[in-house]
Amino acid sequence: MTTLRNVRLFPRTADAHTVDVEIDNGRFTSFTPTPSAQAIGRTHAASSEDIDGADFIDGAGRALLPSLGDVHAHLDSNRMGQTFRPHTADGTLHGFIMNDRENWRQGERSVRDQAAFVIAEIVSSGGTRIRSHTQIDADCGLERFIGVRDALADHAGVLDSQIVAFPQAGIVREKGVRDLLDLALSEGADLVGGLDPLQYDRDPVAHLDVVFGLAEKHGKGIDIHLHERGSAGVFTFEEIASRTKTLGMEGKVTISHAFALSSNPAPEVERIIELVAEAGISLTTVAPNNGVLPQRSLRENRVAVGLGEDGQRDYWSPYGDGDLLRRTWQLAFTNGHRLDADIEACLDIASRGGAQVMAGARPDGTALVDDARFGLGIGAPADFMLLEADTVTSAIMDCPADRDVFKNGQLVATGGHLVDGKV
Repeated sequence: MTTLRNVRLFPRTADAHTVDVEIDNGRFTSFTPTPSAQAIGRTHAASSEDIDGADFIDGAGRALLPSLGDVHAHLDSNRMGQTFRPHTADGTLHGFIMNDRENWRQGERSVRDQAAFVIAEIVSSGGTRIRSHTQIDADCGLERFIGVRDALADHAGVLDSQIVAFPQAGIVREKGVRDLLDLALSEGADLVGGLDPLQYDRDPVAHLDVVFGLAEKHGKGIDIHLHERGSAGVFTFEEIASRTKTLGMEGKVTISHAFALSSNPAPEVERIIELVAEAGISLTTVAPNNGVLPQRSLRENRVAVGLGEDGQRDYWSPYGDGDLLRRTWQLAFTNGHRLDADIEACLDIASRGGAQVMAGARPDGTALVDDARFGLGIGAPADFMLLEADTVTSAIMDCPADRDVFKNGQLVATGGHLVDGKV
């Protein structure tokens, strides 16, 4: 058993009381007020030497926040840490896809090594879960999938992960993709992906037949990119929800981006949210400035919503740096949030929401600090980070660089670097 002393649990005020936290077998077992005699004050951050092998950790009055998750990543396409490359895509969806295809082999690292670099950045920022899409098409076959799969396996000690076999260039319009997806699911993919069945593949029935057919065949989940807006997006939402219910796949289907929920009249959006909730479909967002999700309605309808970074400095855009706390800031900013409660809800999406998406679970209304399954409650996995911050909101606004990151109660990253021997 380990005791973490003198930390401020999810502080909402600068003078929040400190608590002592007990961790046993990788889970939280108690939270008790710190006796005044033990309160050391916010004077220093515990180093890895203080933590490794010790029964007591001095939290030094720092804030304890839940760990985060990047549940919409593309670890096979980023160029983080490589020489900066000017953007060359033409601005169309197909142009982005083909530009990536033309250039991805020019990276300075192998797919596996580059994915490992980004995983380290994500974990060091406080991320202990990743769901990554990996491109599968007639150009790369399973090469990119295998690189990411192996990199995630190499880091199994510091994060939970899932991998999506993703047909970035379509299923219908490109020959052989169905068989490649089938093979990837046999080779370890956790979910099968899809992309704009109506507007990109131009055959939503055939596209969704393949996606749901392969998911049913392999007993795997589904995560579909849906950039379709307006009535086109509504149509595809309805098709996905109908198939999900018919096949009894509640809790196993995710729609990523979901731009139809920001581009239709409010009554229509509410109707679609009710369909999504009834079908047990989860959503992910990457906090864009032109496709914000109706967070409050989704929360009221108990729809699981997770946060991701999408690509990071890749052939699609120069944005993204692996810092999930900074992406949480972006989620609050693009939604125009000012109230602390709304900003804290963004951290809930980035932390517990992503865990719910990966687990296929719906929110149950439990407060994050009481959640015994995914949150900061007794019995929950001890996945958290310690950092200097007055409140939760200030942590998101300031994004302090010095963070200690814990997975199952073990220190896995400190000072922006993975701890040796934890991978």
